[in-house]
Amino acid sequence: MTRRVYQALFLVSIVAFTVLFAKEVKGAANLFPHIDKVAHFGIFFILAVVMDKAFKIPLWVQILMLAGYGAAIEVMQDMLPYRQASIGDFIADFAGAVSYFVIKLAFHLGKKSSHE
Repeated sequence: MTRRVYQALFLVSIVAFTVLFAKEVKGAANLFPHIDKVAHFGIFFILAVVMDKAFKIPLWVQILMLAGYGAAIEVMQDMLPYRQASIGDFIADFAGAVSYFVIKLAFHLGKKSSHE
């Protein structure tokens, strides 16, 4: 896929995930303990993948931007009467994004050392 396609996908993802984070959750929250943390982790892992492919910006900037988005989501949820902010959710957001970059770096370093 081209960078433009990833940019469009990133925009659509941000909008869709923001809407999901703003929705009232019923029923699914009881599937297993901490399902919300797993969802936050997965969503931010996906956002990190798409963002990395969409934009040529330094890794630390991407992490800061995703952390800022995660913080903004928690502030938004705190303002909604049927949602609440959670530092645990923010940590899961950050962990999901950073996990992608750690895996990418490990893969890159593994490839580099095998070519030596």
